[in-house]
Amino acid sequence: MEGNEMVNITVLIAGRPYPLKVKASDEAAIRNLAKEINEKVNHFQITYTKKDKQDCLSMALLTYAVSLHKSQKEPAISKESIHPDLSDKIHQLDELLDQFLA
Repeated sequence: MEGNEMVNITVLIAGRPYPLKVKASDEAAIRNLAKEINEKVNHFQITYTKKDKQDCLSMALLTYAVSLHKSQKEPAISKESIHPDLSDKIHQLDELLDQFLA
């Protein structure tokens, strides 16, 4: 299977299915990112028992936004010098959000 070929997948985030059309080469990364998001949401649900799932999902997203903001604010750090894992995760999250909003 070629890396640029598009495939249909469904990821569960906070218990809801999201059908996506993604590059085959991105599928594993998107599934891992969805798993990581779910872990963050679960952590917030356990920590903040009076918050609903939407609030916990928003807080999980906010943690990614804060990381991105901090990495972009660092004047001594160029985009190329950001840790590759963080850069990849931010890029994958951005793509995932674009697909959710499309």
